[in-house]
Amino acid sequence: MKFDDLDSKMRIFETGHDHCVLPGIYIVARLDGRSFTRLTKEVHQFEAPFDMRFRDMMVQTVEHLMQCGFRISYGYTESDEISLLFARDEATFGRKVRKITSVLAGEASAKFSLLLGDIGCFDCRVSQLPTRGDVVDYFRWRNEDAHRNALNAHCYWALRKEGKTVNEATKALLKLSIPAKNELLFQRGINFNDTPNWQKRGIGVAWELHEKEAVNEKTGTPITAIRRKLKQILDLPMREEYSDFIERLLGEET
Repeated sequence: MKFDDLDSKMRIFETGHDHCVLPGIYIVARLDGRSFTRLTKEVHQFEAPFDMRFRDMMVQTVEHLMQCGFRISYGYTESDEISLLFARDEATFGRKVRKITSVLAGEASAKFSLLLGDIGCFDCRVSQLPTRGDVVDYFRWRNEDAHRNALNAHCYWALRKEGKTVNEATKALLKLSIPAKNELLFQRGINFNDTPNWQKRGIGVAWELHEKEAVNEKTGTPITAIRRKLKQILDLPMREEYSDFIERLLGEET
């Protein structure tokens, strides 16, 4: 069989099930760290329940992903996960899901591993969201998940630091209401409302415009150039205010 014929035959097995996101549909990619509980609590022993070094590694990974070849409007991270909102008309790789997920997972794993000095692996999945309301709901979902996870984490590690085992701490939190969890912390000198907002709400990364003094290369005259740079948002709003924040980001695209 000639090579061209063999090439045509075998490529069908790679591409026959390729799926592309339809034009006009919003793309949100979500990445999750693989076995990060063991990696961060046993292998590298980051501070529990939250560690600023780990936080900064995750934010730097988000910033890298927002500059690795895709047009990404907004990045968000909480715990060991990252969510990325693509520009609505982004068409890199023909919007093939296979290419988006594999490239992002590879880029995130490589960047985080370099920052950590050890292997850190991410998986990736894509949500295809038909409306702006769905995009708002998606990020509202992750924002509120961050709040729930932060409360649980502070309670769990408060119990673990008192000497309770994994099973004992987990069992103690089962079926506890949110007020009961807050009271558990308060009795141990922790006011959950006073914990840093980045722990409770996650961290956003968005583009902002800024002015930069430059020189016109042709005329040599001073000019003011407009550039984009990434801004970290460690004090995100919650609930309806966060929904409004995402709406504004979407509005800037149109």
